[in-house]
This record gives sequence, C-alpha cells and structure tokens, in this order.
Amino acid sequence: MSRSPSDADLRQRLRAAGVRLTRQRLQLARMLFAGGNRHVTAEELRHEAEQAGSPVATGTVYNTLHCFARAGLLRETTVDSACTWFDTNTEPHHHFLRPGTGELEDIPEAGVRVTGLPAAPAGTRVATVHVLVHLEEDRDPS
Repeated sequence: MSRSPSDADLRQRLRAAGVRLTRQRLQLARMLFAGGNRHVTAEELRHEAEQAGSPVATGTVYNTLHCFARAGLLRETTVDSACTWFDTNTEPHHHFLRPGTGELEDIPEAGVRVTGLPAAPAGTRVATVHVLVHLEEDRDPS
C-alpha cells in the first residue's frame, strides 16, 4: 500500500515539473496523488472536491489536469470526443476500456505487441503507440 505524499512532497513534485503552485492545484494534486495509480475524468475530480467540502470550478479542474499532463505528471487518454481520462501512471502502458462505465484499466506495455506500423510522414517520427482495447460484456448463451 502506498502512502499519501505530504504537502511538502507535492509542492516539491509540482515545482520540479515546472508547475506554478496555487491553492487549487495543490488541493487537486492531493486528491490525484493520494495513493496508487488511478484514472479520473475532470468531472469525477470536480465531484470529489465538492464531496470533500472544497468545491473547485469545472474550468479550474480542466485547466489543472491539462497543466499537469503538459508537465508530465499525468497521462491524458482521449476515449472519444466526449471523454478524456487522466492517468496518474505516466509509465508506458495500454488500456482496456470497460463497457457501460467507460472506465480504463491498465494493461502493462509488455502485454501488447504492436507490429506493422506504417512509416511516419516525412519530418516526423513515431513517439509512442497507445493501444485502447474496447471490451464488451459476455453474452449469456442460455
């Protein structure tokens, strides 16, 4: 079980990533990095803040999540035009997408082999490949 980082640890982590500290960013960092890897949407994080008695504007949550992602503290995964997940696990890995809930579940990078990628367009290179495996519920054959 991982321990929750102290405020001093969080401040240091944010500063080291080049993130300007604000009260709201520290508050959201506490929730995001309280322990273990997790996937969260902006709406879920806003709701968590509200439930904790520290409401934050939706725009502030989105801005903070995007800021943390640009700084390398989060990994952003867009499932479709209506849903973006933010992942505290920034190591290379892939995801299962659960039906119904749309939640993500990690797949270790070593668990997926990608071959046959086309050549990148001139002047570019492939930086990373993210595999999103869409699941569906088993249908009862009876």
